[in-house]
Order: sequence, then C-alpha cells, then structure tokens
Amino acid sequence: MRLAYFGTSSFAVPALEALAPNVELVVTQPSRPSGRGNLLVPTPVGLMALSLGIVVLSPDKARDAEFVSGIESRHFDALVVASYGQILSERLLAAAKYGGINLHGSVLPKYRGAAPIARAMLAGETETGVTLMQMDKGMDSGAIIAIETLEIGPDETAGELEARLADLAGEMAAAWLPRILKGEYPKVPQDHDKATLAPKLSSGEGLLRFTMSAANAYRSFRAFTPRPGAFFETSQGRLKLLRCSVSADSGEPGSVLGIGPEGLRIAMAVGALILTEVQPAGKKSTSWNDFANGWRLKEGDSLKPRELPTV
Repeated sequence: MRLAYFGTSSFAVPALEALAPNVELVVTQPSRPSGRGNLLVPTPVGLMALSLGIVVLSPDKARDAEFVSGIESRHFDALVVASYGQILSERLLAAAKYGGINLHGSVLPKYRGAAPIARAMLAGETETGVTLMQMDKGMDSGAIIAIETLEIGPDETAGELEARLADLAGEMAAAWLPRILKGEYPKVPQDHDKATLAPKLSSGEGLLRFTMSAANAYRSFRAFTPRPGAFFETSQGRLKLLRCSVSADSGEPGSVLGIGPEGLRIAMAVGALILTEVQPAGKKSTSWNDFANGWRLKEGDSLKPRELPTV
C-alpha cells in the first residue's frame, strides 16, 4: 500500500511508526519558533518522519492548489490523518483512491475539533477512545469505520491520557489499513444531532479560581496539564500547578490550611487542593516545601489576589 501521512502532534507519532513501511510522504505543520531563543522546532511527527527516512513536506496551507496537485500526481492509496491541524479540502481528499482516513481522539460524534482529550476531561467523562473514520468535507463528521474505547483514570492528566490514546491509534491503524485498502470496511454515518464540539484550548482557560470546588479545580488541572497549563493568580503573582491532589479539608477559599509532609494545602470553596509541585512566574519548577519557604508562607496566610488581573 502507498500512503501519505498527515500529522503534527505527539498523538500522531505511534500510528506513523506503525504504518512507516508503507508511508511514502509525511505532511506536517511548519516548524514554529520555540523557547527563549525562538528557534524553529520541527513537529513531533516531522522529527519521527526524518528519523525514519521519510520525505517531509510542511505547507502553510494544505488547500493550496500547487500542493494539492502534487498529491494528486502521486496516486496514493489513502491519506492517513491524525492530529494534523488543518481541514483538508474535498479535492485533496479525492486525490487518493480511498480518500482520507482519520484517527481522532474521542468517541465520535462527541468532541469534534482540536482538543477532544481535554474537553472530554473537563466535561467529567470517565471513558473516551479513538475513532477511525472516513473523512468528508466537514470537521470530524465523516462515517465511522471503528471505535475503540478506554477508561479515563481518576488522576490521569490529559498528557498521560493522550499517550495511551496515541498507542491505541497506532494499533488501530496497523489493524485496519490493510482491510481499508482492500475496500473491506464498514462506514457507519454519524448521528450529527449528538455531536459536541471540542475547540482549541486557550491559555486563559487554565486559570483556576479559589472560588471553585477542589473537585472542579482538580479536573481542570488534569485537563490543562501539560498544555496550556493550569495556574492560580495569587497575591504574589501567577503560580502554575505541576502536581497536586484533592483533600476534604475546608477553610476560607485561598487560605493556607497546612504545610506538611504531604504538601501545601490550599482551601477552595469546597474542599482543598494539596500542591506538591509548582512553578512561580518566571522561575523553575519547585517542590511545595521550597516554594512555601521562598514565599514565607505559614498556616492562615491567604493566596487570594487583591485584584484578579485580566487574562
């Protein structure tokens, strides 16, 4: 089989590895500036493709006529797509014999869009999965070929869940592509009335407020870890949470309930969060103990900001 693979994020790496012997071309998003030096960093899929010796293209817009013509001229059997980041045109999808075959990180029709994993967590889902689908002109709206599910761990972060879903996507790609390229596969239309959307995450959504319950704050922390990050605005500046857990303790929201071996306990509207690893603005990550000492915190102190800045 002759495949072109469209992918960008780490979610798409295992499927690329599984299909690599049959992938002739990888298409990924252009390298973006990263870090303090604004160095151009290839995407995770781009890096993997280079290590596998596969030709990589990074068009700014996959809809561009010249790029589409190039794909048409190659006569691929299928375009396999996973977490690519652009909607493919009908002309591009028609460029391969079996069109576009997408691996999506949710149980469709729920959570169509760019951030299905985090949105499922924010909604309190206890189960999610990967949908293998035939692409159409819409966003994640094509016919379903197969769905595999798994449970969401109660303390699992979005990053950890994404890694498990990525491995599942790789297994599904390896199992189904030979059948698809024989034309032996189901295509079940989605129930569009049950569709929900999973728009891209914004950095401001990671703001946790002391007026939230500990359970809701912890769910948000899990959904926004590692990207774009969950944080508090405090009396001493922004504080990013890297590791935390939930406690049944109670007190004035934002107040320090205790500093002990298990961590720094901060009261929420209902319950408390136990902070074990944090990152103050402009500094490296630190343990709760070093952080508490650096900010000279003691029981009864309040972290509530005097005035919450606009995010």
